[in-house]
Amino acid sequence: MAQDSSAYPGVTGPISLAEPKPFDLELSDKLEEAMRPHGVFESEAELAHRMEVLSRINELVRDWIKDVSRQKNNIPENRINTFGGKVFTFGSYRLGVHTKGADIDTLCVAPRHVERSDFFKSFVELLKAQPEVKDLRAVEEAFVPVIKMTYDGIELDMLFARLALPTIPEDIDLRQETHLKNLDEKSVRSLNGCRVTDEILHLVPNKENFRMTLRAVKLWAKKKGVYSNVLGYLGGVSWAMLVARVCQLYPNAAPSTLVHRFFLVYSKWDWPAPVLLKPLDTENKLGFPVWDARVNPADRFHLMPIITPAYPQQNSTYNVTNSTRTTITEEFKDGLDIVTRIFEGREDWTALLEPSNFFHKYKHYIVLKASAEEEEHYLEWKGYVESKIRLLVGNLERNPYIKLAHVMPEAYGPINESEGQYMCKWFIGLVFHNTQTANIDLTYDIQSFSDAVHKTAMHINLFKEGMKVEITYLRKKQLTQYVPPHILAQGRPPKKKEGGRSSTPGEGRRSSVDKPPNSKAEPDAIREQSESRTSAAGEEDETSQESQVLDVSANANSVAEASNDTEHMQMEMSENPPSEAVSGDHTAGKESEEHNDLGSKRPGSPFSADTPPKRPKDVEQNLPSDDLPDLSSPQTGLPATGFVPLKNSIKLTLK
Repeated sequence: MAQDSSAYPGVTGPISLAEPKPFDLELSDKLEEAMRPHGVFESEAELAHRMEVLSRINELVRDWIKDVSRQKNNIPENRINTFGGKVFTFGSYRLGVHTKGADIDTLCVAPRHVERSDFFKSFVELLKAQPEVKDLRAVEEAFVPVIKMTYDGIELDMLFARLALPTIPEDIDLRQETHLKNLDEKSVRSLNGCRVTDEILHLVPNKENFRMTLRAVKLWAKKKGVYSNVLGYLGGVSWAMLVARVCQLYPNAAPSTLVHRFFLVYSKWDWPAPVLLKPLDTENKLGFPVWDARVNPADRFHLMPIITPAYPQQNSTYNVTNSTRTTITEEFKDGLDIVTRIFEGREDWTALLEPSNFFHKYKHYIVLKASAEEEEHYLEWKGYVESKIRLLVGNLERNPYIKLAHVMPEAYGPINESEGQYMCKWFIGLVFHNTQTANIDLTYDIQSFSDAVHKTAMHINLFKEGMKVEITYLRKKQLTQYVPPHILAQGRPPKKKEGGRSSTPGEGRRSSVDKPPNSKAEPDAIREQSESRTSAAGEEDETSQESQVLDVSANANSVAEASNDTEHMQMEMSENPPSEAVSGDHTAGKESEEHNDLGSKRPGSPFSADTPPKRPKDVEQNLPSDDLPDLSSPQTGLPATGFVPLKNSIKLTLK
């Protein structure tokens, strides 16, 4: 008997209700075994320890609310125990997909007489008195204020929400929209994490299959360097919503099939068409800002919208830029290519989980260093600088000669003592448009980033003596001076097979000097038919393009050349702030700081015309048989500083 597709959640009905075949279940078991060596599953003892820590934190919160109540309004002692208070979890732990050593996202919910200021004062003081608490940091000025700490070896991020209720019942359901009434925006944002997580679990048809698929996708995303909301990739909740949508389309499919369908769906997705788990609300009863490109013109500039299912609906990927979207979509296509070969029996799941070839992919790199003299200052400085890297990527993207600025999310520490103890490095791979000759001036791009980092750090009183930011240009061959050998060995392209063909999928797709801005990308089908020719082009990128050199030349006031073939673009944080002639108000914690990255707000992308890899003719034997329909529906109406001059200009000459 045919099942009623309307009984399944989602903005459309399922594509297929087919049950898994024995082959699918066997591949799912193999997928689970392939993930185990990567620490994605916790033991029973580790899980029990997490639950114990959460129980102790919950007791601390209840005791703290009692103490705050005693100090306010002469509340009688017999009412003190009735106010309640509770700690909720959200994120990967609440979804059931956390890995070994992962942090736990928590939310402290308090009654109306407990203020946010109490949370960041008296509760922080209470935490400081706990011997189990280490690395305590309170970030009250953040867009979503948070307390970060390690409690008995478990990392915790704690948010705070004050409900307009006299007491907090033990069985309170945060999914109810009535709890949002009379709340400030910071409390609504803090509650949103729990509400979104619970809504996702409510909207997936099979939670166990969803969890296994999400574990695989998150592990793949981390290995490929596309897992980081702060740097413009996708964060955990965005990956969860992408997987949840595929689970809605294939409610009975096994995890192995869902992984294949995940790559198939999103390698073909017509961005910026949004991913929705439920229809957008037509009413906005409480008046909070809601994402809707039909109504809000600014929402039409988001490049890769993935919309949270809980009111008030928001785009979880507003940080995405042209470069990060291009990187993510290319990884989707490569992932589809690999999983297709897994279903054909030509690969196993370990091929999908191989590390990124980032350090072998480009000829030109920028390294951004952040350092401090004390450990406590370094932890603050590292997180702050990381939150600003999107500004640098956006500046580079807007340079007319730069086609792609690919930032690797992982930060690497010092490789020798001379680099200092408290230092980390991020790397950005650069791709230039293919021009005969060009003088590329990065002075403004780098200087405006330095101004923003420096001025905001001074404004929020974060800057301390010894904090530094240093930017250096590198050629690929110079990476050995900055990257540990075992990292460079990861993702290294294999030796060419007979006939010059590489066995690495997608190898040779990216060169450091690419096509002109208006040139049409080579269709993937043509590229696949001439794979050996593409591999040969990749070899050429390693040899003949050595003549394409980037030089840093100083201006007339320059007194020295860069040494040992390494060009430094260095902005060190000093005690003296930039000149007050710098304009612009970089106010910490405001939404403008979080959202106004112009590089992430341009409609469309020059790479959106790329087509996904062509499916091999013999794939039909083991692949799921149902074809993918048009996924563009339902339509949502979307249309497809100041400056302080450096002492030396930063100019790159492309020859």
